[in-house]
Amino acid sequence: MLELRPNCECCNKDLPPSASDVLICSFECTFCRDCAERQLQLTCPNCGGNLVERPIRPEALLAANPASTERVLKKRC
Repeated sequence: MLELRPNCECCNKDLPPSASDVLICSFECTFCRDCAERQLQLTCPNCGGNLVERPIRPEALLAANPASTERVLKKRC
């Protein structure tokens, strides 16, 4: 199950589970669309993989399967 990380690893922008402007790689590294497109050219700086839209977990399932609260921030963006 996806972690649904709460922030952009590049700029630390809050990214709630319902956000539609979130991109992830296959390792769930998480970035806002602005950083992913402008700074990263849709390539994960951690693994080199491509970044794709993160799916939105239905609101009804968040209670039983909550999003992560652990923030990840990398200084190399």
